[in-house]
Amino acid sequence: MSVRYPRPLRPGDRIGVTSPSSGVSPELGERLRFALQVVRDRGYEVVVGACMDGSGHVSAPAADRARELMSMLTDPTIRAIVPPWGGETAIDLIPLLDWDLLRETEPTWLVGFSDLSTLSTPLTLLTGMATVHGNNLMDTPYHVPEGLLSWLDIVAAPAGHRFVQTPPGSHRSAGFDDYADFPGVREYTLDAAGGWTRLDGTADVTAEGRLIGGCIETLCNLAGTAYLDLPAFARDESPDGLLVYVEATDNDAFTICRNLHGMRLAGFFDRANAILVGRTTAPDNATLTQHEAVLDALGSLKVPIIADVECGHVPPHLPIVNGAYGRIVHSAHRSELTQTLV
Repeated sequence: MSVRYPRPLRPGDRIGVTSPSSGVSPELGERLRFALQVVRDRGYEVVVGACMDGSGHVSAPAADRARELMSMLTDPTIRAIVPPWGGETAIDLIPLLDWDLLRETEPTWLVGFSDLSTLSTPLTLLTGMATVHGNNLMDTPYHVPEGLLSWLDIVAAPAGHRFVQTPPGSHRSAGFDDYADFPGVREYTLDAAGGWTRLDGTADVTAEGRLIGGCIETLCNLAGTAYLDLPAFARDESPDGLLVYVEATDNDAFTICRNLHGMRLAGFFDRANAILVGRTTAPDNATLTQHEAVLDALGSLKVPIIADVECGHVPPHLPIVNGAYGRIVHSAHRSELTQTLV
């Protein structure tokens, strides 16, 4: 099985919107409509599914969510799928998806982060479909800072395309915009300065490998199962090793430390040439910071660990293509992630 890249989107193509995890509450409906219009303004037709209810923690029963996601993934007229956001329990879809059928299906871009990692990362590992760990639909209207790209740029790129992203040097310190009162907000509040941080030493870093990873709090529950076999993926697709990325959303440092230890023991980092860690505002503990949690769990691997990468829940967002060939460079004078769709 080799990495399979969906055909690049062109104006007039259809993009599916469904909520495999959490839906959208009525008070945020205006933001949803605004985000949908932003996608339409790029020239795409938008198909909104039935699984969008935001009154509970999931948008619909698991069977309905799985059926709608499968329908969109196997519909040859839908070229990309993007949820409004993540949620909490997308894991209940894992046994309900037809993985054999998805291996035979023409690839479709699946875009999203947070709880969507529960689906997109296994989709790449089990079927070879490249997926995008990047801005969700509700984030899409924001203007993208210099140095970064939107998922809309990536899904329009052809196979073989190479693109470089660099840290913009600023990020949001805390909190989220109030979509209920300001549904049309398009500018991030980037009120804190800072770039990438080398956790395991001061030497310059250059490392390569296929990119794979996602949200710690969701993927830790799949570690050690057939749905998250990174060593097998490395053996088949990247024998020289991987660039593994992880990010924490809101769990405290003790919990993240335990989760990362468990993922390491399950082999998640066995073939990593470098580890990228997303910037987080998740809480530290009195005796353990988030950075220290990463080092406690992963420092023994003796590979470069680069933190505060814009691949997490803290805006802005640096989209990463699961399955793309990556090259990370980090020094006192230069930080960049190059991705090639090969």
